[in-house]
Amino acid sequence: MSGHSKWSSIKRKKAVTDSKRGQHFTKLIREITVAARSGGGSLDGNHRLRLAVDTAKAANMPGENIERAIKKGIGELEGVTYQEIVYEGYGPGGVALYLEIVTDNANRTVAALRHMLERNGGNLGASGSVAWQFDRKGQVFVDASRYEDDRVLDVALEAGAEDLVREGSEYRITCEVAVFQEVQEGLAVAGIEPVMAAMFMIPKAEVDVTGKDAERLIKLLGLLEDHDDVQKVYSNGNFDEALLAEVG
Repeated sequence: MSGHSKWSSIKRKKAVTDSKRGQHFTKLIREITVAARSGGGSLDGNHRLRLAVDTAKAANMPGENIERAIKKGIGELEGVTYQEIVYEGYGPGGVALYLEIVTDNANRTVAALRHMLERNGGNLGASGSVAWQFDRKGQVFVDASRYEDDRVLDVALEAGAEDLVREGSEYRITCEVAVFQEVQEGLAVAGIEPVMAAMFMIPKAEVDVTGKDAERLIKLLGLLEDHDDVQKVYSNGNFDEALLAEVG
């Protein structure tokens, strides 16, 4: 399993402390606001917004926070204007890093990221320098204890998914972006409730990272995840999962 998959899995499953919960809510609110601004405030007509709202509800965000974020996005309430940016670069061991950013101050953010990377064995690259090493895919996670694997697989494939694998206590369904909504709707019609659904950048190939480089990479991924302006972090690094417990 790639470093990206390991990192995203442990991030989703670990307990969220009170201090982390506030930071997580901040990122969710930004995504809701940007989604509403770009596609309107209707959940039925804006799939990105519906996905963001579903994610926020799953994180137990209060409904009034969600509603306020939508209103800020469509201009009914005053709010900060956010900009979506992608930064690309490299981490320890030469792994590719792809960072999705939502910020109200791009100069501040890029300076902070550059400093963070350079202090931890990485560097920023030019636009397009690593994006070609990833494919954008939709992924849906389902609680394996609630549903039989054959049933989930049949429903997912019928809806257009390309792959289903079991990772611990969950099934991970992967599909092309074009059928992401159809896969979610197919599962819903069959009465299968996802744990989470989102778009991810999946590495086409992995770079093995060991020793000190692996430790530095895990530390860097954690620092990037903790930055308020970083919505998602992707890498193609492959490292020993046991290091997550030691370093993370």
